[in-house]
Amino acid sequence: MSSSAASAGDGGCSSAGPCGACRFLRRKCVTGCIFAPYFDHADQGTARFAVVHKVFGASNVSKLLLNIPPHKRLDAVATICYEAQTRFRDPVYGCVAHIFTLQQQVMIDCMQFLIIFLFKIYFSLCFYI
Repeated sequence: MSSSAASAGDGGCSSAGPCGACRFLRRKCVTGCIFAPYFDHADQGTARFAVVHKVFGASNVSKLLLNIPPHKRLDAVATICYEAQTRFRDPVYGCVAHIFTLQQQVMIDCMQFLIIFLFKIYFSLCFYI
């Protein structure tokens, strides 16, 4: 997810400053900060957390992460960030709009395949008649 995810496994402030979440919330980043391993101190981590905070709220995300085993938190944060970004872009449908678009594309591809397959069968039958 971020470079600090590997280096700050236990959370907390690095020598570069507070994590992106604490920086956005304008608070001191303490040792054991739940956000530090996933939102680096760079502007990118702060911007990602800003969207997550706007959509879900820092307290809700913190509670959610505390209830997830540490080895699964990186995947959870990636999912939360994606969900927040899509919900921010499309407040009504969120990531469901992307899923719906992908489903439509699969249906179109299946229909095209079926049409080609049926034409091949039709022309092979015409050849034998």
